[in-house]
Amino acid sequence: MSSTHRNTILLDDHARVLAHDAFPGEQFVLRVRAPEVARSARPGSFAHLQVDPMVPMRRPLSIMRCSPTEGWVDFLYKVVGEGTRQLARRKVGDEISVLGPIGTPFQTHALRTRPLLLGGGVGIPPMVFIADSLRAEKSYRPFVIMGSEVPFPFNARPSQMVVPGMPDGVIACMPLLEDWGIPSRLASLQGYAGCFEGYVTDLARAWLKTLTQEQRDEVEIFACGPHPMLAATAKLAREFNLPCQVSLEEFMACAVGGCAGCTVEVKTPSGVYMKRVCVDGPVFDANSVFA
Repeated sequence: MSSTHRNTILLDDHARVLAHDAFPGEQFVLRVRAPEVARSARPGSFAHLQVDPMVPMRRPLSIMRCSPTEGWVDFLYKVVGEGTRQLARRKVGDEISVLGPIGTPFQTHALRTRPLLLGGGVGIPPMVFIADSLRAEKSYRPFVIMGSEVPFPFNARPSQMVVPGMPDGVIACMPLLEDWGIPSRLASLQGYAGCFEGYVTDLARAWLKTLTQEQRDEVEIFACGPHPMLAATAKLAREFNLPCQVSLEEFMACAVGGCAGCTVEVKTPSGVYMKRVCVDGPVFDANSVFA
């Protein structure tokens, strides 16, 4: 384990499944009772879950929400292989071993009061987590754009919140964010009602173009999703000269920095280094990983 994270990654061998809801596209929202993890989790951190007692390899899942007072943690995941298929079979009352929270989280900045949160597919959870963390911070005005090429893991509805700069008809939102008073819009190439027909970065660009320079100076981009989406996000940030943090998705074996199987090239002022996504990330400055 990395010395930077020593004594910060906790093991709960008896986290209990409190809810496990299925959504179209073999997507699931899992809620487990894991009080220690819930108390320490920060937006951008993840956990390493035992999918089944008979499967030795854990699976890394981004944390979507948590309640430090009630002790629960939410994960959104999609079935992509046998491991997550085994996890999808876990029922309310089952115990799951949870290792976490792991990783370097996102960092918001007081002068960047208009966070633009971009989530694609299973990259949606960290954006929900950041939005949740900013609810009590009245100085921040986050705007969330989510994209998916399978049905969204929630029942989208028309937004009642006006977002200047949105193309006509782009009104679909995530109800949870709407209930929190945080504007959101959805993007997809699948023709879903009320969604923007295109990529999240295309919709973000359209919104950014409507801002004054003074307003853009208040924007910082936070993103999580597939590699091509993050590369496009980094390009978008450079186009508008905006700071941008990205959370990378990589295959992980140990997830605590021991195996170095999730390394990526990261540019620093002193040169290019190989960094571990699990403990050195998963959050990085976009320009350090996308040229």
